[in-house]
Amino acid sequence: MFNMLKTAVLMAAITALFMAIGSYLGGRSGMMMALLFALGMNFFSYWFSDKLVLKMYNAQEVDTTSAPQFYAMVRDLAQRAELPMPRVYLINEDAPNAFATGRNPEHAAVAATTGILRALSEREMRGVMAHELAHVKHRDILISTVSATMAGAISMLANFAMFFGGRDSQGRSNPIAGLLVMLLAPLAASLIQMAISRAREFEADRGGAEISGDPRSLASALQKIQGYVQGTPMLPAERHPETAQMMIINPLSAGGLRGLFSTHPSTEERVERLLAMASGAA
Repeated sequence: MFNMLKTAVLMAAITALFMAIGSYLGGRSGMMMALLFALGMNFFSYWFSDKLVLKMYNAQEVDTTSAPQFYAMVRDLAQRAELPMPRVYLINEDAPNAFATGRNPEHAAVAATTGILRALSEREMRGVMAHELAHVKHRDILISTVSATMAGAISMLANFAMFFGGRDSQGRSNPIAGLLVMLLAPLAASLIQMAISRAREFEADRGGAEISGDPRSLASALQKIQGYVQGTPMLPAERHPETAQMMIINPLSAGGLRGLFSTHPSTEERVERLLAMASGAA
């Protein structure tokens, strides 16, 4: 419940920041133009982001014939979660990872690398796919798409401030304020976006543990995947770093920043929370 409330507050904050910059650059008309721009970008992301990311990773759809055990696992977990059966994909990558995409539960897809199927036990794999289905159930794909789009739009608007500057209360140009907006607004938007992503990962861990009924196996899976991330590159994620936040563990974390600048919570904290669930302490 706390993570859901936190997400709502953060979404409101990034929306308010977007509107404020639009207003700063062009008053009420600028704010309305910014809103329309964001709506257009969100509409495109809502309808097409799943197709784009699956193509980026060269994901191949599988069924009961091509991947019977994996497909049956996802089907069983989807039934336990009371979700429509998602489309199921495999990615020919050694790096173990998985993600969910799609605009809603009726148009969802889950994908896993061939490396994760080799690295994890069946129980651990169930925990991972239950985590991804929790993302679907919570509509996290839509939330992350909107937050990423808003953050990107804020960065674009902030760049305009470099050329047009801001306006003081008398309507006079203020290039110094424009420069500050250009530098600080994208940073603030990124911090909010990353905080939203971390909150959703915690919630998906909790939801996935409930779906699978096995928090310890998900905790074990996270530890194993984290170990592989340190030495096994995931080339599609390196080419498209904006997709890294979708993964169950950030495949770029070995070279990235932590804390406030991380798209995922620390694996240690996630494991600690899952083990607390397993022991009944949460």
